[in-house]
Amino acid sequence: MKRSPNYFLISVSNRKNLELCMKYALAGFTNSINGLWTYLDIEEGDYNSFLYGARVKNLYKVVKKVAYKNAENLPPWPPVTFKMSGNTYHFPFRFYLKQERILDEPMIRPEFAYVAENLLLRGGYRKTHFQADIVTFYNVSNMGKFFNGRHEALTLNAEKFIPKIVFKRNKQKNPEKFYFHELILQSLLRKKLKDSSMNDILNYFNLKHIPEDFEILGEKALPEGFIDIFIKLKHPIGTSDYLLVEVKTGKATKRDFEQLKNYIYEFGNECKGGILIAKDFPRKVLQEVSGDIMTMRYSFENIDYESEYTFEELLKMLNLEVV
Repeated sequence: MKRSPNYFLISVSNRKNLELCMKYALAGFTNSINGLWTYLDIEEGDYNSFLYGARVKNLYKVVKKVAYKNAENLPPWPPVTFKMSGNTYHFPFRFYLKQERILDEPMIRPEFAYVAENLLLRGGYRKTHFQADIVTFYNVSNMGKFFNGRHEALTLNAEKFIPKIVFKRNKQKNPEKFYFHELILQSLLRKKLKDSSMNDILNYFNLKHIPEDFEILGEKALPEGFIDIFIKLKHPIGTSDYLLVEVKTGKATKRDFEQLKNYIYEFGNECKGGILIAKDFPRKVLQEVSGDIMTMRYSFENIDYESEYTFEELLKMLNLEVV
């Protein structure tokens, strides 16, 4: 079945970098876990706009993803130093883009309400990218005007690499090898749920829909925290159905269940329940689980924790089991 594209807003740190992104139709992400997460989370065929100064800039399709070695010496973006941490980063992870539309719209437009609420509740742009829902994507696809121009080409004769995930901290080698992180697991699970697990979820919560009726989105901010994965109807009629997913790389705890129950209560009656996904569930904790929370154990088939894996290899190895 053909995959439906997702739509993301990519935040840009300064105006100069934004101008370079638009000049060459490129997006670049730093040699940090957030940069890698963005590079893995967004796929070829997805769409994006740039977000800078509370304005949404243009609409692009992701044509090609490339990771470059020695990116600190590559144009167009110079290394950037963040004031709060003092750390300096360069841009090894890159998207080559095809511009579809010209637009320059303020975030205060009601059409951007889904992402704007996330930004407001999180207190700013501290994330590298924000996944919007399908309604936002439809709206953006009708804003501005069609782009029929060309961009300046940027030719890079640089060595490429495929980023790997490792499970031992001493095997990290930035930016080529990153330690397994909850952000990576979230991205893996979002794709896995979309591909193969939604029937089990709908049956558990007795929802009279098919998997294709739902969209599975990234982090959703709440007044008192945020959920890792947000599942909602694409086109609700009258009322909507929501499911909240909390992800833990290690063992689930009683506190994790209590937190998820609070999020469900905060959402109200349209929230049909929550899903807690973890590596393991202690028996004592499972005894306190209520019916509105589904528990799922994740694992990687035949994994060798001394080895290294691509994101795609981990996705193929990922298993989900209802506990």
